[in-house]
Amino acid sequence: MLAHEKISAAIRDANADGRTALVPFVTAGYPQPDEFMATLESIAGIGDVVEIGVPFSDPMADGMTIQRSSFAAIENGVTLRWIFEQLDGNHIDTPLLMMSYLNPLLAFGYEKLAERARETGVCGFIVPDLPYEESADLRAALEAQGLGLVQLVTPATPAGRRKMLAEASRGFVYAVTITGITGGDDGLPADLAGYLDAVTAASPIPVCAGFGIRAADDVRNVGRHAAGAIVGSALVEVLERGENPAEFLQSLTLAAR
Repeated sequence: MLAHEKISAAIRDANADGRTALVPFVTAGYPQPDEFMATLESIAGIGDVVEIGVPFSDPMADGMTIQRSSFAAIENGVTLRWIFEQLDGNHIDTPLLMMSYLNPLLAFGYEKLAERARETGVCGFIVPDLPYEESADLRAALEAQGLGLVQLVTPATPAGRRKMLAEASRGFVYAVTITGITGGDDGLPADLAGYLDAVTAASPIPVCAGFGIRAADDVRNVGRHAAGAIVGSALVEVLERGENPAEFLQSLTLAAR
């Protein structure tokens, strides 16, 4: 099984178990770098796939919560190289993804990036500022190592492009639930069902919905129309408050069935 296929398989296994897959997001090295692996292992014990955020100085798709965590991690010396070093020799069975803006990946080098990802158990990448039309070089480097590039769609994506992106995506399709940035607290849009149903109908692989998922009811609503729910800002806020991330995620799994 290719690495990116492990992502799809984990999500489908959750669905076969009668629940919505959970995809928690954590900013690498936040709140403290020396706690990163323990935090990651705790989250991986609950999540079906874990998304690791690479800190970046201008995270344009992220709201204030993830921006704060990213800036704090950068100030504490967290880099892409450091993240790979922490992941070396890990024993996490849950598929790992990296979410990164393009500049750190370009600076690292695509071929080296794909090699280090494969060595450390990272199965794929999400790059929100990389349009599909400009992604061929990164996709080629990743796929040479069996890794995948997750594509994002939004409510504004035309039907034809939505289908193209779904077919190009690996691991899962990231269905952004709102037009805006992460971390909103206005709830999920009223027309979410039709949108997620359309993305799911166009996709040969699982669809996971993200942005604005903060509570058990959100997971429940998403799970009626998509395979998985991505939980980012709400989880980072739990870490920011010094609370137990596994307990928070466990409370969401009660709604995931």
